[in-house]
Amino acid sequence: MAEWTTGRVQDRLELAADVFAQLPAVKPTGYFNAWPEYVHSFADKVGQEPRMRRPRPGPRQITEAEEAMLWLRWLEHDDARIVWLRANRQPWKKITWEIGLSRPAANRHWQYGLAVIVWRLEGRRVPTKRSMAYVIEKAF
Repeated sequence: MAEWTTGRVQDRLELAADVFAQLPAVKPTGYFNAWPEYVHSFADKVGQEPRMRRPRPGPRQITEAEEAMLWLRWLEHDDARIVWLRANRQPWKKITWEIGLSRPAANRHWQYGLAVIVWRLEGRRVPTKRSMAYVIEKAF
């Protein structure tokens, strides 16, 4: 088993966010389009650039993304929210506005959240009577 680091955890969470962004949108039951499908002729397509699409994620990627999402259950609600927003590459300004913390405090909670996930993945219990700085320092 490979050693878990905060960098590896962060990468897995970012990959999970990317996988969930690539999945098709969830639509309400009975959703359909009444417009007929437009068939483009050759003359319509002349001079147009082809639409490039990324391939949909495979079953293994979806399973790994779901596993990474389960890691967020180990965190407090605000810490999990900050970690997930950072995995979705949201700017700190939006995160601080949404959570209601200063930039340094939000960064500390983000580092603490990643550290808690590392501790749990390595099978260690997170000490409740120690500071956030101790947990972050010992996660590396």
